[in-house]
Amino acid sequence: MHRRGVTRLGYPRAHRPLFPALGRAALRLSGWKIRGELPELPKYIIIVAPHTSNWDFPVGVAALFALDLDAHWFGKDSLFREPMGTILRMFGGRPVRRDAPEGVVAEMAATVRAEPQFILALAPEGTRKRVDHWRTGFYRIAEATGVPIVPVWFDWSRREIGINPPIRVSGNLASDVAALQALYRPEMARNPKGFW
Repeated sequence: MHRRGVTRLGYPRAHRPLFPALGRAALRLSGWKIRGELPELPKYIIIVAPHTSNWDFPVGVAALFALDLDAHWFGKDSLFREPMGTILRMFGGRPVRRDAPEGVVAEMAATVRAEPQFILALAPEGTRKRVDHWRTGFYRIAEATGVPIVPVWFDWSRREIGINPPIRVSGNLASDVAALQALYRPEMARNPKGFW
């Protein structure tokens, strides 16, 4: 959109012909619906929860296609073995070593700052297994870059992908994370016993 000679950037689109229709069809055939809309902002961090099953991934890919979203995400490095590695990278995947995550936050924050448009999608649990607490890399990246967080849920009880409005971090990690976690409920999870 042009206004007074300034280009306003919305969220980055992938512009992959046929993929949005393919994603919408996959969601429709499997009974899923998307509620809400992605904000038309050039940069933000999407957090997706609850993450308790391998089946969350294909639902997420279908939504990614349906929304024509050009997003980046982390996965454990073992997922990126060939031939799957090339395909996962093509759809925004970036391998991360779980035994050496220290530099990932700084690296991703620098990438977010450098790009005119950048969406990072993360599962704050960091694993499908039950966890005692969320990993807070997403929060530290948002804090370091000033970009908002967009909470998204996969509600298996309703087959609904929900998109909340963007939230800016306050700097109070404990309070902000508690407020984000309050948006999610155990019955949303495919495996409720795996809910944090």
